[in-house]
Amino acid sequence: MDPSEVEFLAEKELVKIIPNFSLDKVFLIGGDLGPFNPGLPIDVPVWLALNLKQRQKCRIIPPEWMDVEKLEEMRDLERKEDMFTPVPSPYYMELTKLLLNHASDNIPKADEIRTLVKDIWDTRIAKLRLSTDSFISQQEAYAKLDNLTLMEINTIRAFLLDTLNCMYKLRSNVQ
Repeated sequence: MDPSEVEFLAEKELVKIIPNFSLDKVFLIGGDLGPFNPGLPIDVPVWLALNLKQRQKCRIIPPEWMDVEKLEEMRDLERKEDMFTPVPSPYYMELTKLLLNHASDNIPKADEIRTLVKDIWDTRIAKLRLSTDSFISQQEAYAKLDNLTLMEINTIRAFLLDTLNCMYKLRSNVQ
């Protein structure tokens, strides 16, 4: 799975919008959406919210966790803890990228949010690298991946698989 596939999965997450148009319920394969009434918030998938935003048909309300104070708390907790802390969304990085790239005018303090999410990402990836190094140096047989997102796992996957394959070959040659 590559990052674009993870981003595709993230686009199915729900986000709240405030439409500026009227439309009855829409029946889609993935589920029913609507009805859409001007000024009344409604939850829709990110892909639809971005499409409507590009056509100037709605205003996107950022998720509750996409707040400077909450992200600062999350960053500080992530830096303080040795283990991975729970993230507010399994697609926090992808959602931040999508929403800030396409709807930054709807998100207060967008630049600060971008920086904080990048700090959280960098801290978590550094922890992941240290955990991977420890895992490999101790020649462990398995690892527990609690509180990691799909994108984080995807980032380290190729390196880890290659390393484990090399370790397997070395062990099988010794025996």
